[in-house]
Amino acid sequence: MPVNMIVCCKQVPDPEAPPTVFRVTNNKMTVPPDIKPVIGQYEEFALEAALKIKDTVGGKITALSLGNNFVRDVIKKTLAVGSDELILLEDEAFEDGDSWSTANALAMAIKKIGEYDIIFCGRQSSDWDAGQVGLGIAEILGIPAVTLARKVEITNGKAKVEQVIPDGYRSVEVTLPALITVTSELGALRYATLKGIMAAGKKQPVVWKPADIGLEPSQVGAAGRHSKLDKLFQPVKEAKCEIISGETPAEAGANLAVRLKEAKLL
Repeated sequence: MPVNMIVCCKQVPDPEAPPTVFRVTNNKMTVPPDIKPVIGQYEEFALEAALKIKDTVGGKITALSLGNNFVRDVIKKTLAVGSDELILLEDEAFEDGDSWSTANALAMAIKKIGEYDIIFCGRQSSDWDAGQVGLGIAEILGIPAVTLARKVEITNGKAKVEQVIPDGYRSVEVTLPALITVTSELGALRYATLKGIMAAGKKQPVVWKPADIGLEPSQVGAAGRHSKLDKLFQPVKEAKCEIISGETPAEAGANLAVRLKEAKLL
């Protein structure tokens, strides 16, 4: 049975960039222009999950992304590796949203897309690491969700999922349509072929504005936030070393115990 799949993909600053190059100004993170964006690593795992299903049972993959000023060569990687369609929610109004406004906009776009069997998301984004958007989409759409998938198979119209748990994994079966978040154990995204890259170059993404998904600018991005960011800061890490000595090892040990008690560590 061919499966209609939607994969939510996020363009993020390269997480491999050195932390020292990022700056926080006026409660916003700024990224130097020489740090190029990429598709988030967990979203790539989600895309690979969809591609594996397409390889085995066939179907259609629609990549869906929300943001502004997308770098086309970056986001079109979804097409180069095997997605059939790319839809961008691209507008200034979508900027600086929280998990709620992002999940709501994506859910409205998915409703407009219409037919789907599985929605794939990464377990969390590579920039904020909140891990809330996927489950938010499922809640808004009223469909079941399975998190932390390391393997997904389609059997008799249902998805059989190997879900990662602290001491291993467990098998979960879910009726479709459903949303599944994917973790790194599933495996890295395949490389794009030359044929795929050339085909992606000829395809143009579909671009939707807030009005196209039935939302006002006040309902998306920063204006549609349900949470307030009190403070964004880079933690300052300080360390100091104090040498505890003594005439003998026993005396040094006793002096160390006294010092630890003074520091209220014992």
